[in-house]
Amino acid sequence: MTENLLFIDDNWQRQLAEAFHSVEALCDYLALDRDRLPLTKAASDQFPLRVPRSFADCMEQGNPDDPLLRQVLPVTDEMITYPGYTHDPVGDQKAAQPSLILHKYHGRVLMINTGSCAINCRYCFRRNFPYAEFQLSPQKQKHALDYIRGNDSIAEVILSGGDPLLLSDAKLAGLLDALNAIDHVRRIRIHSRLPIVLPARITPELCKILARSPKNVVMVVHCNHANELSRAVAAACSQLKAHTVTLFNQAVLLKQVNDNADTLHQLSEKLFTLGIIPYYLHLLDKAVGTGHFEVSETFALQLMEKLQNTLPGYLVPKLVREITGAPAKQIIFKTG
Repeated sequence: MTENLLFIDDNWQRQLAEAFHSVEALCDYLALDRDRLPLTKAASDQFPLRVPRSFADCMEQGNPDDPLLRQVLPVTDEMITYPGYTHDPVGDQKAAQPSLILHKYHGRVLMINTGSCAINCRYCFRRNFPYAEFQLSPQKQKHALDYIRGNDSIAEVILSGGDPLLLSDAKLAGLLDALNAIDHVRRIRIHSRLPIVLPARITPELCKILARSPKNVVMVVHCNHANELSRAVAAACSQLKAHTVTLFNQAVLLKQVNDNADTLHQLSEKLFTLGIIPYYLHLLDKAVGTGHFEVSETFALQLMEKLQNTLPGYLVPKLVREITGAPAKQIIFKTG
């Protein structure tokens, strides 16, 4: 099997093209009765389904309550209007510079490199984001790089999206070369879900591109449940680690997905087994269409207390919330 190889060498573009785009096809593949699921075409029309087969293969056949399925299935709850939910829940559009760089926090900036993802997560805080206005065309990328060159307080550049690993090797290598040529940039951070949902993307060529960077490359992957961490994912992460990439994980606390202390405990343990440090556990960003995933701060703090009592400190992620206009992500502590 491919997943037993040192590198996941199957053609990742082919796997991406063959991802599920149809609710009917995904349900048939998983032996699910569509008539017993709270599906709605309206949710699919607003935010299309997209699921790589490698991620679907991590789901339990015939289980309508599978925690991975819940992350991707368009359901009627998405059409409920919740107070306080907006199309720009973390203030990305307000933070955009004329160069289309997002500069919200001191010392680091974020570049939106593409509007595409390998998977459409239903809780995505950028599900309503106007990517056509922000993703970097060659001309926009030049302006963004000029902005970074002109601000020597910027020590870290974050590549985001969409998913920056959907860039071709040539485009990604050219961008990294340009950032490496800026003296005051110390680190390059890549936020990507692809090592988890499409591990075939972690090719020998990609690893060589990342390894040749003279600046530290940090990759923040996104995994919410231990069942996402297949053998193929383990092999991909092993190769990233072998090529000097530092790996962290950020998760989102999601109702009926991972809002359980045992589930979060297992996630941290399995991440560390793969060489990934649990980094952040986000409270839900309040994007329109995602309110059914929300877990209260009070309950989240109870979960964190249980994790602190059962895990070593370095395996306990920071519970955080992003607040528009704040100088950093806000760490949530129990008070009183």
